Order: sequence, then structure tokens, then C-alpha cells
Amino acid sequence: MSDKAVLLDRIMAVMEAAFDPHYGEAWNRRQVSDALAMPSTHALVVDEAGRDLSGNNDEDGHAAAGFVLTRAAVDEEELLLIAVMPRWRRTGLGAKLIERLFEKAAKRGTRRIFLEMRRGNPAEYLYRAFGFEPIGKRTDYYRLSDGSREDAITFGRQIA
Repeated sequence: MSDKAVLLDRIMAVMEAAFDPHYGEAWNRRQVSDALAMPSTHALVVDEAGRDLSGNNDEDGHAAAGFVLTRAAVDEEELLLIAVMPRWRRTGLGAKLIERLFEKAAKRGTRRIFLEMRRGNPAEYLYRAFGFEPIGKRTDYYRLSDGSREDAITFGRQIA
């Protein structure tokens, strides 16, 4: 199996476990595959200890516990998705992912990172702890499984 296929499998394993279908935030396999095919997309997959599994093949024996997916444009990146397996939440793994994202993005020349999240997303506390600040809102952007709608809040943070 190719490294890209292993990376996609690992991301999807976390995606399927981490996102509540009610909110419709998870991407399907095709969306992730298409994103990974673009040279401006960057993926980081880690195990429960925070070890980078992004370039490893399937024989290393470590299961994916979290991932982050970004898209770069000039000196900015958008954090498209971040997820941690439910059993590894509240262990500091999300913080490790964001720290690694900042390190890798800075090496790529990124100066600012943006993200968009559903209002009420419990990850907001983590984003704010890392200096992300709200900079915009999209009213009724997300459609939930019950037909109701939620606002999207855009956050930004300088990293260099």
C-alpha cells in the first residue's frame, strides 16, 4: 500500500470516530483524497504519543490518534480539519497537533493561520488557548442533520 493510501486510511479512521454526524462537519473519503492530491494541502497524522505518522507505511504498528489538515496560499494557511480520536481527547494531543502545525507552517513560510468553526464547537477553548481570535462570522453557515443551522466563526492567528 502506498504512503498516500496509508495516510488517507489513517485520516479517515480518525475522521469517522471523531466527528458527530449530527453536525455534518466530517469530510468523506473523496473530499480528503482530492485535498491530499493538491500540493498546497498539508497533512499531519500522529499516534497517541504525538509521534508523526504522516510519512510512515502501514508496517510501523502505530494507530492514528489525531490529524490536522491545512491548505496553504502564499504566506497564509487555513486549518481545514483537526480531529482527535475520542479516547485520546483531553490528553494534550490536540495541543500537540496545533504546536506541530505552527512549527511546520512556520518552516513553510506561513505568517498567519485561519480556521472556521461551528459556533459552540467545544474545540474553541483550545483555539483560544493558542491565541486564535475571532475575526468574522458567517450566519447560518452550517446545516445540522435535524435541519437547523449554526453560525460559522472565523478565527485567525499570527505565527511569525
